[in-house]
Amino acid sequence: MFVFFCGLPGAWSSTSAPLEVKVVVVTMFEHGELSGDRPGEFQFWVERFPLEDELSFPLGQHPLRWQDAGVLGLCTGGGISNATASVMALGMDPRFDLSRAYWLIAGIAGGDPEDVTIGSGVWARYVIDGDLAFEIDAREIPKDWPYGLIPLGATKPARPDDAVIEGWTVDTVSFALSSKLAVHAARISQAVELPDFPASRAFTAQFDGFQGAKGQPAVVLGETLSASTYWHGRYLTQWANDWVKVHSSSDMNFMTSNMEDSGTLTALHRLAREGRVDPDRVMVLRTVSNFTQPPAGTSAAWSATADYPDDGLPALESAYRMGSAVAKTIVRDWSVYRDGLPDANRVTND
Repeated sequence: MFVFFCGLPGAWSSTSAPLEVKVVVVTMFEHGELSGDRPGEFQFWVERFPLEDELSFPLGQHPLRWQDAGVLGLCTGGGISNATASVMALGMDPRFDLSRAYWLIAGIAGGDPEDVTIGSGVWARYVIDGDLAFEIDAREIPKDWPYGLIPLGATKPARPDDAVIEGWTVDTVSFALSSKLAVHAARISQAVELPDFPASRAFTAQFDGFQGAKGQPAVVLGETLSASTYWHGRYLTQWANDWVKVHSSSDMNFMTSNMEDSGTLTALHRLAREGRVDPDRVMVLRTVSNFTQPPAGTSAAWSATADYPDDGLPALESAYRMGSAVAKTIVRDWSVYRDGLPDANRVTND
């Protein structure tokens, strides 16, 4: 079904009241069509939730999808620039009242095998940008440097115990999310059964010595690093762990790598300046499709280019199952969520 504005006859006009949105589901990529073929991040939402109605969105990469219960679906397109542009375009769209909407970013990610395994779901407390840095080719770095990435304007890598006191920065490197909301979403989604595919177990069996990779898929809290560069390897995973702590706090922990979220958060924070969105209602869920470094005895080049176990389906399934549980809870209990989070003892699951 294709509509210009669901719930109203005909095309939307400037005299129409904007539609109150309860949940915005933000996904990043699709392989082909939005239904009926190999799924990306958006397809399960379209088919299963379902987001039945298609809305025109000429400034985006894909049409929007809508469910009358108040759930709006967006597929931004991959990379930080696409995410920024698509979210900003949606935020400025006069058809929608997003001022009380909960934003649920739900996508797949690389995972640190020290912490998580294939199919795990990680709710972020921080989104940290990894592109805004100085970089020197690793073959040319000083011998006492662990890697070639340093803070903007700095003269050496910053380690977790260091204060970033030299150089300069911008306001789109570190985004603190609502920890209360992240914990709340994690509590809801812990009731979800996560997939555990045989091929994924065979893949993770290679990761001797990595406690996270050898475990079972789980729902956890952990930080996500956003960079349009698809980076990989042991040294860069060390950098990611250090970088996240440097730009958040020493008790935060890098667990997932993504290619869009700092762009999405940049747009949302700009929109919040005009009261169009509430940045305290943003959730970031990243589910593990692959690892950010190889197992012992294999190269980073092999690991970076290897096929995802089960074509990424464990992560895609987890993202939908966990995310939809949260979205359905918000919609069902909107009389409470409209004004804020319920008390912890009021969290229930269908």
